[in-house]
Order: sequence, then structure tokens, then C-alpha cells
Amino acid sequence: MIKKYFFLFSLLISSLSFNAQQPADSLELSKKILIGITPTPPFVMQENGQYAGLSIDSWELINEEMGMDYEFKEYSSLAELLNGIENKEVDFSINPVTVTDSRMKRMDFSQPYFISHTGVAKRSESQIFNYLANLFSWNFISAILILLAVIFVFGFLVWIFERKKNAEEFGTGTKGILQGFWWSAVTMTTVGYGDKSPRTTGGRVIALIWMFMAIIIISSLTAGIASSLTVQTMNDEINSVQDLSKFNITSVESSSAQELLSLYNIDHSKVANEKQGIKRLENEETKLFVYDEPILRYEIKRSGLEDEIEILPKTLKKDYYAYSFPKDSELVDEINPVLISVLKTMEWNSIMSKYE
Repeated sequence: MIKKYFFLFSLLISSLSFNAQQPADSLELSKKILIGITPTPPFVMQENGQYAGLSIDSWELINEEMGMDYEFKEYSSLAELLNGIENKEVDFSINPVTVTDSRMKRMDFSQPYFISHTGVAKRSESQIFNYLANLFSWNFISAILILLAVIFVFGFLVWIFERKKNAEEFGTGTKGILQGFWWSAVTMTTVGYGDKSPRTTGGRVIALIWMFMAIIIISSLTAGIASSLTVQTMNDEINSVQDLSKFNITSVESSSAQELLSLYNIDHSKVANEKQGIKRLENEETKLFVYDEPILRYEIKRSGLEDEIEILPKTLKKDYYAYSFPKDSELVDEINPVLISVLKTMEWNSIMSKYE
């Protein structure tokens, strides 16, 4: 009898325990997921009062299978969004956040869903302006001065020997020195008017030396002058990240591009988003704007500045965009398999082609 009552009591306790847990489990299952975002066209943007973009479309594809109840929480800048993720203000973010070593210490990431590059934007410049700038550059002027100095030296040496025995052609004093300079220039250019020629042994030896040296010197100086006159584009000057230190640089605060500049100790200004950076370029407040290439291209096209601002062909590094999560989030393991399967679908290829 005692065993019977004990069994019934145990059954009652188990039933109460199950009923007590059921609301909590239901609450957990019905929990609304909070997704952090910040406007980053063409990945996250608003169209007709609704969020749209490549990242939004990718999440909608994923959630077709997962069926999560969610809402977006918008942040005003990338820096605020990253802080919100790290502080667990949101469950995760679908924004195009580049996976970097420093960020992996602060948060977790999903499988990358987009491959990008860090690009460099600048104002378009006239080739004629660049040519004129190089024409009056110190490199060009110094090459001309060196050439004139060499001509003068050999003209002066010939005049030293000819001033007395060949005074009718080379004369004396300042006039004679100028006549020696004229002879030296004519000889170097192989024009050879024949109006002046050395007659002394010393003068002819100097002339012979000068003739052979002139061939070498003028070839070298011609190459130097041509090099100084060649219009050197900014793209030719930037072959590595370190080369950026020669310019006035701007980047988006807390972006992977800004992290790269800080890593190489390159002085730069920071803005909150790509719109402010493009505006600084447009107003000539900065020489270069370093940021994610697809975002730069979209903003330049959206602003109608294709003729005024261009992106250099050379990129600084490859970037991998992924969803970002607070550290040790369980959602990473839930979303990753679905994300990977979505990346293999025709629907994803259609989305990608829409934003290319």
C-alpha cells in the first residue's frame, strides 16, 4: 500500500515538474532573434521603407529553412554595430563584416558568404595637368641644370686653350666664355655649324673627349628627362600598403581597412561611413579613401560621381565577409550548415548576379 502511494506521489511530482518546465521551454522556442545591422549599400539598405540588399537577401534565404522569429536593430555606424555585437546587445549581425585576426578575438564568425577586396578611391585627374606638373617638377628642372652645367664646363675648358691663339672665334672675357658655351652645345647636339672649331692641341684634345662623352651624357640625360616628363599615375606610385603613407588618407572607423592602416602605422582620418568618405574626396579634403571595394563602387555609382572619382585597379588585400556573433554564441553552429547549403543554390547565384 505504501509503495502504491509512493508511486502516485512520484508521478504527481514528475507531472508538476514537467508542467513547470513547459512554459520556460515554450518561451525559449518563441524567443525573438535580434539582428544588428547598419546601412551598408549594396549589402544592407532601405528601399521603400523596407530593408533590402545582398546580406538581407541571404538571410531571408537562410530563414526560409530555419523559420526564426526575428527583428532588426539598426546602428548608426559600423563601430557602434561591432560594439553592440561584442556586448551581446544583439544575437548576431548579417552585415558584411570582414573576418580579421583582431575581430576573431572579440567575436565569432560564420562561414564567409562573400569575397571582397580593400580598394583605394581617388579623384580623377587630367593627364594634361599631370604632364604640366611633371614638366615643372624639380626632377625635370634638375636634369636641365645638370645638362647646362656639363655643357658649360667643356665650353670653358676649350675657351681656356683657344682664347689667345684663336681669339677671333672664341674671343676673350665673358664674350669668349659664352662663345665656348655655344660651341660646346653645338658639338654635343651634333649640329656642327662649323662657325667655331678648336685649333690648338689642347683645345682639340678637350673637343675629342667631349665628343665621346657627349654621346654617353646626352643619352643618359635624355632618358632622365623623358622619365621626369612621363606622367606617373597614382596607381604606379602605390605598390604596397606602405606607399599610402605619402598621401592624405581617410577610412571608415573600425573597418578592416582602418585596421590595416593602423597595423602599418599609416596616419589617416576616420569617418563614420562610406558616404562621408566619398564626400571628403569630392570636396578635396582627402587624397585617398581606403575602404571595401564593392561598397565604394556602389556609393560612387549611386552618387553619380563616376567621372569625378575612380577606384585604383590595384587592391590592398582580400576580404571575407561573414555573419558576426557574440563570443561563444550557439547560433553559429545552427546557422552555419544552412548558410553553406544556401551558398550552393541557384537562388544565391541569382542574388549575386543582381548586385554585380
